[in-house]
Amino acid sequence: MTVRTRAAALLGLILVALCAALGSAGPAAAHAVVVATTPQRDEVLGYAPREVLVTFSETIAVVPGRVQVLAPDGKRINVGEPEVRDRTVRIALRPSDRPLGTYLVSYRVISADSHPVAGSFTFAAGAPSATPPEPALAESESPAGVLVPAAKYLGYLGLLLAVGPPLLTATMWPRRRSRRGATVLALGGLGLVAAGTLGTWIGQAAQVVGAPVGQLTPTDLRAVADSDVGVVLAVRLALVGLAAALLPAVLRGDSSPAGRVAGAGRLRGAALAAIGLAGLVTWPLAGHPIASPVPPVSIALTTVHIAGVTVWLGGLLTLTVFLLRGTHERVLARILPAWSRWATLAVAWLVTAGVLQAAIELGRPSALWGSTYGRLLLAKAALLAGVLAVAAGQRRLIRHRVAASRPRWVARAAGVELAVTAVVLALTAMLVQTPPGRAAGSAADGVTREGVAQSLTTDLFTLQFDIYPAVAGTTNSLHAYVYTPQAKELPVAEWTVTAGLPEAGIEPITVDVFALEPHHGSAEIHFPVAGDWTLRISARTSEIDRSTATTTVTIR
Repeated sequence: MTVRTRAAALLGLILVALCAALGSAGPAAAHAVVVATTPQRDEVLGYAPREVLVTFSETIAVVPGRVQVLAPDGKRINVGEPEVRDRTVRIALRPSDRPLGTYLVSYRVISADSHPVAGSFTFAAGAPSATPPEPALAESESPAGVLVPAAKYLGYLGLLLAVGPPLLTATMWPRRRSRRGATVLALGGLGLVAAGTLGTWIGQAAQVVGAPVGQLTPTDLRAVADSDVGVVLAVRLALVGLAAALLPAVLRGDSSPAGRVAGAGRLRGAALAAIGLAGLVTWPLAGHPIASPVPPVSIALTTVHIAGVTVWLGGLLTLTVFLLRGTHERVLARILPAWSRWATLAVAWLVTAGVLQAAIELGRPSALWGSTYGRLLLAKAALLAGVLAVAAGQRRLIRHRVAASRPRWVARAAGVELAVTAVVLALTAMLVQTPPGRAAGSAADGVTREGVAQSLTTDLFTLQFDIYPAVAGTTNSLHAYVYTPQAKELPVAEWTVTAGLPEAGIEPITVDVFALEPHHGSAEIHFPVAGDWTLRISARTSEIDRSTATTTVTIR
């Protein structure tokens, strides 16, 4: 098998494993979670509220024009721009013309970790509508499709290729071996990082405006530049350009007298290292760490974690593809111990930083097995433990100075490491799209609907009523509200309520009603047996105007 064939096989394996996670990617990587709403989700109120409050788990920014409240008739009823105070969005509603029925609240915001978050919930004024309004874009739809996760995976793969080959080439490459292949691989890695960054930019624009990629305008793309994540992505692209300009000269070296005297090669190498470190920092600045409880610590830990992964896996890939075959045994005997020390240090970095960052993102031990994020971490840790066991066996061969004489054994073990770590990388890619464990269990609870709530219309008025808990053999509360067809409160001069169960031979029972408000009546009803009861609610609104609404309610 040629070097080119081995490289293609290993790269293909990693790419396939990374892309396997695409099927598990959610429509929007929602990392800010709605922790409270007023009114509560699915709550049935006896009135139409004047405002809606939505509180998130972290600081957010509203996408202009993408937060709205739709009335039961489908018309937009919020007024002005939503007011944002730290984690809470306040949406004011029109003071008049607030009809009865189901209201839909839909929102699209940007979380502190740069991920667009979209969602919706409903509540009802009076009884729920038979056909509630629907948002223009369903919550399950994803404007960007798989573009954003695919772009992120592409960037991760590019990082491995952009860091590992230059590091090995600059520190322990044999003088007589050509550096061309490693240089091309590193430049290709930078190209993948750039492509992934551009894909993330386009996908971010699609998610922010809630439009498919094909419908984006230049204005939509420019709007990303004004956001925090846009600045980070722009800086990353600039750093990729600088690295691409310096990389060939650094890997080629400068053997001219002028270069040796001026130390130009060392200066370029130091500049490339600084650019690489700055580039690594852009990943945590556009992800979970920026919204963690301790952002500076999380950013530093994630940078160290990414550096450890790229040094270890990128270097291992380069060693396997270019150096294990065709290099003299005596040369390998010098390279392998040096590489083993590098790899050991890199693994120590990534494990230590990963454990500390996982503790921050989980927030509590129970989230390790009680959240999707925690379960992904457990799977990742189990696979990584197996890889480290294989790596430990390789290290023993190197320490006993037999690895250089058995390059095929080392290559096979390295292939196993790369194959398993490809799956580890896929799990890592899924983790960055999964809400952290610290957010698990904090989502706002909806109101559990118990009892019966209905909306009835007669030729004179609209009647909204609810019966709670709608259970036989206990006392049930009835509340009834009467409104004009224009949803104005309509005072009632006299209430008459009866309940009967003809199939069980129970004749209509008259219920005493108390007027709590001019348009609001309340009663206590005792249903002796379960069944489909016939309920008649009559309201006299003047000396001559009276109307009756009849319906069937199921009593458990």
